[in-house]
Amino acid sequence: MKKTLWLSMFAVLATIGSFTVEAQKNQYPKNIIFLIGDGMGTAQIYSGIVSAKGPLNIERSKVIGFHKNHSADNFITDSAAGATAFSTGQKTYNGAIGVDADKNPLPTILEIAEQKGLATGLVATCAIVDATPSSFIAHQPSRKMSEEIAADFLKTDIDLFIGGGRKYFNQRKDGRNLLDELKSKNYQVAQSIDEVAKVKSGKLAGLIAEGDPVKISEGRGDQLLVSTQTALNILKQNKKGFFLMVEGSQIDWGGHANDTQYIVNEMLDFDKAIGEAFDFADKDGNTLVIITADHETGGFSLNGLSKDGKVEGKFTTGGHTAVMIPVFAYGKGAEMFAGFYKNNDIFDKLKKAFNFK
Repeated sequence: MKKTLWLSMFAVLATIGSFTVEAQKNQYPKNIIFLIGDGMGTAQIYSGIVSAKGPLNIERSKVIGFHKNHSADNFITDSAAGATAFSTGQKTYNGAIGVDADKNPLPTILEIAEQKGLATGLVATCAIVDATPSSFIAHQPSRKMSEEIAADFLKTDIDLFIGGGRKYFNQRKDGRNLLDELKSKNYQVAQSIDEVAKVKSGKLAGLIAEGDPVKISEGRGDQLLVSTQTALNILKQNKKGFFLMVEGSQIDWGGHANDTQYIVNEMLDFDKAIGEAFDFADKDGNTLVIITADHETGGFSLNGLSKDGKVEGKFTTGGHTAVMIPVFAYGKGAEMFAGFYKNNDIFDKLKKAFNFK
């Protein structure tokens, strides 16, 4: 009788224990989609909202925070230092790609996810070796070292990357043809967005422009949306989960050009990718989506509307500013991104969300 009672109690405790472990496991998202609107401050966001004449996808987010984004050597960060802070958890000097202030390489959240067996990807509307995407995968003392950054892609096992910058892979000073090297590592090399869209599984190197992709107003079309859809369809096939960074790169360029319509066009394009990420999170139920910017560009402000309803913007600079940047979070684990924090704290929050020790 006593033996039966003890066995029953042991079975109950074991069951409770297994439920507890499972509950703890289920509180962490399996997937993280990290969207960066380069140069996107609150005015850029609102210019898109006003111009759309209806809610943008970004407005679906209920959790909002702000990050303080100065670099290690400057009150105003550049994209390299800003993205490196996100990807490594350390502030560094302007121009640094995946290295600390002493130029030592640092493990990135993408590389850590890769080591844990997760699928990984990068998508951008600039050259894939540009400052923001490269800060998640490369380790170089200067963002200007585009060919060295391209070679760093071959040192990883990233599942896919989609953007411009093909010339840094196959028209190099050292004579290497990295496209052939990628093929030897079982990457499907796509050289147009139509080719990208046809890839349904496996490893993908989507180098869809020689240099930078053109702006929306020059016919880029839904390149960012299609790239994001393709990336999600491929990466979700990994049962352990995935990490994907998507950059709306040219919001920044509109700010540098002091071109209000350029900003609006790129903001609306970026919001399509946000909508795709949110819809994926809704359907999946096990995905965290983060949206932020590395910095604001242009000192952009909204000064009114024209008679035909277009935003009238003003600018204080052709460069970056040091204003705080909003962070929007959606899905499982979103609540930890509320409040005020440093830009490099985002790395720690991403690690915590993934339950990486």
